[in-house]
Amino acid sequence: MWNKLVLLSVVALTFNYLALAYEPSPLQDFCVADSSSSVKVNGATCKNPMQVQAADFFFSGLHLRGNTSNQLGSKVTPVFATQLPGLNTLGISMVRIDYAPWGLNPPHTHPRATEILTVLEGTLQVGFVTSNPDNRFITKVLQKGDVFVFPVGLVHFQQNVGNGNAVVIAALSSQNPGAITIANAVFGANPSIPWDILARAFQVDKSVVDQLQAKF
Repeated sequence: MWNKLVLLSVVALTFNYLALAYEPSPLQDFCVADSSSSVKVNGATCKNPMQVQAADFFFSGLHLRGNTSNQLGSKVTPVFATQLPGLNTLGISMVRIDYAPWGLNPPHTHPRATEILTVLEGTLQVGFVTSNPDNRFITKVLQKGDVFVFPVGLVHFQQNVGNGNAVVIAALSSQNPGAITIANAVFGANPSIPWDILARAFQVDKSVVDQLQAKF
């Protein structure tokens, strides 16, 4: 009997920790984000449900090509709770990503979301790196209709490896997944990370750190 109680306790604790790892389930039908409220919560405050309209659950624009005329040759068009208030508390969001020929969505992480991506147009090389100590690089070239998943928190990227434009739609398991672009975060921090820390971490000279910080 005692062993059964211990086993049940372990199972209960396990599921409790799993639940804490994800956004909580909503406690009502919906909680449309109220952009006019100044109240700060973990998410957005709820609009009066009697004032909710169909427009709160609607977004139009993912058919439009993003402007990729930038240094990276890519453009992310988000559909988060900011753009679609009805997503608030539902734990999901999505993006459209456009890539010019050889355009890059550079190495980055989503601290709060797993991402699943499907290619609508073009050919992409995608990849992610596993956590320490292995740091395995897992990569694949995707064609139209292919699907790939990036586990939550892992560094990942996509690059158009074709001579034409590429487009993907990606879904994320958070209404606000966050994005930490590695190069920007490390070399573009404000205020700057001290050069000696970066030089030692990357095992390079100060001149290299100065050059990289100047770019970001």
